[in-house]
Amino acid sequence: MRKGNTSRLRNSSTGDRAFDTINMIFMLCLMIVTIYPFVNMIAVSFNNANDAIRGGIYLWPRVWTLDNYKYIFGESDIYHATLISALRTVIGTVVSVFCTAMLAYTVSRQEFVLRKFVTMFFVFTMYFSGGLIPGYLLIRDLGLIGSFWVYIIPGVIGVFNMIVIRSFIEGLPEGILESARIDGAGEFTTFIRVVLPLTIPAMATVSLFVAVGQWNSWFDVFLYNSSNKELSTLQYELMKILQTSTTSATSSASDAYQSAESNATAVTPTSIRATMTIIASVPILMVYPFLQKYFVQGMTIGGVKG
Repeated sequence: MRKGNTSRLRNSSTGDRAFDTINMIFMLCLMIVTIYPFVNMIAVSFNNANDAIRGGIYLWPRVWTLDNYKYIFGESDIYHATLISALRTVIGTVVSVFCTAMLAYTVSRQEFVLRKFVTMFFVFTMYFSGGLIPGYLLIRDLGLIGSFWVYIIPGVIGVFNMIVIRSFIEGLPEGILESARIDGAGEFTTFIRVVLPLTIPAMATVSLFVAVGQWNSWFDVFLYNSSNKELSTLQYELMKILQTSTTSATSSASDAYQSAESNATAVTPTSIRATMTIIASVPILMVYPFLQKYFVQGMTIGGVKG
């Protein structure tokens, strides 16, 4: 018996080590596949544009230069557009997450008789919409065209985010909410003082989703505020720079062009695209570490119930 047990333990230990080794190799390969495109973008963004046309740039720039970044940051509208992007990201995230959480709390209450109807009504909008033209007409009739609030109001409620927060709230101990009501707290007070502090993991997860969407959005600027430079965003300005460089490259036999100054350094769509990717990604990468500890917990708990 002792020899049998020892043999099984030895086989189990060998199997565990083999599994750990394979798992580590797999995760390492996955990490390389995930990180490599971003590192390659960094290398291309810091490489000379004309040299980058030759290809063969992988992890390290072949000809170092800052001209790609100087070209983009040399645009006069880029700084004000960055401010608008930051404002819409902060305000849009706060407003959307707060309103979505209030809706999630409402439909999570068993005593709310219309909870199923309201939930299905919002879920319906995830799969069906009026389309681009009816949406534009609605925004026009609401008087939002040419205003900053066109970035905020249409995205106040995120249905998927509502489902995540609702599932998280339904997992909270009912006794905590009952205790608040016994102490005389109303629904809004219970929501603000009890539910919100307990749903920080789900709120942080949803906040990251909304913030990334707000920061990366440019199509709504194109539709509603393309003629208003004061409300242009960073992503829209970067898109215009890329479009300009692509158009210029198409009309040039060398797939590159010189700016108005005779001593300017050439840029190409490839170098501009890589530089834009880095510029647009850095703010989100700076925020993510502060939300990472809540992200996994929020997605795990929030995804338990449907």
